[in-house]
Amino acid sequence: MRVDVITIFPEMFHGVLGVSMMKRAQEHGAVEINVVNLRDFAHDRHQSVDDRPYGGGAGMVMRPEPIFEAVESLADNESYVILLSPQGRTFSQAIAEELICHRHVVLICGHYEGVDERVRSTVADDEISIGDYILTSGNLPAMVMIDAMVRLMPGVLGCAQSTLEESFADGLLEYPQYTRPEEYRGLQVPEVLRSGNHGKIRQWRENQAWDRTQARRPDLYERLKKDDRRADTGGGDAAKP
Repeated sequence: MRVDVITIFPEMFHGVLGVSMMKRAQEHGAVEINVVNLRDFAHDRHQSVDDRPYGGGAGMVMRPEPIFEAVESLADNESYVILLSPQGRTFSQAIAEELICHRHVVLICGHYEGVDERVRSTVADDEISIGDYILTSGNLPAMVMIDAMVRLMPGVLGCAQSTLEESFADGLLEYPQYTRPEEYRGLQVPEVLRSGNHGKIRQWRENQAWDRTQARRPDLYERLKKDDRRADTGGGDAAKP
């Protein structure tokens, strides 16, 4: 897989992409990540990529020409182009799994007051937000998405089982985890985890995942319970909350 990031602040990515799992994934050939400076596609000697909005208003808007040309220099018919935008669909584990099916993903990092609408309507295949809050640019969202995608790629994590048992892998929050020592400051590891009974451990973890999801993310809990009821009745509208 190849990921191209279009940004006016390429230096922000150096630390994130050059350490730990992200660095290993690139060294081992699991992913190729390129950070492209949008200013290289500007048309004036000041490398301007923004201008005042038509109709007036506060702030500056990113011009279409540099973005169009940057995408055209990188993309082909198989590329999937994403505009990082607070108006996009909210990023999730399911979307991360969806995106790694693409051979090539291009991430456009917005900045200033916004991006010319012609980019949204013509260049972008998708718009994604990482949450209902405003950041200064799309750079941090791009880093978040790349991290979430790369760790799902085969061979990136040391243990493939890790991605199957973590939060949101099956829609639930992850069950509590413990390690040595068995007792610390009077706090004990639950007896069931020390029992060696894998059936009981599996059931305890499942119960804990449901309980934790209900307590911390009731929205997820209700949706998952509704899906369970539908599955029990064979789907469709027959199942009622």
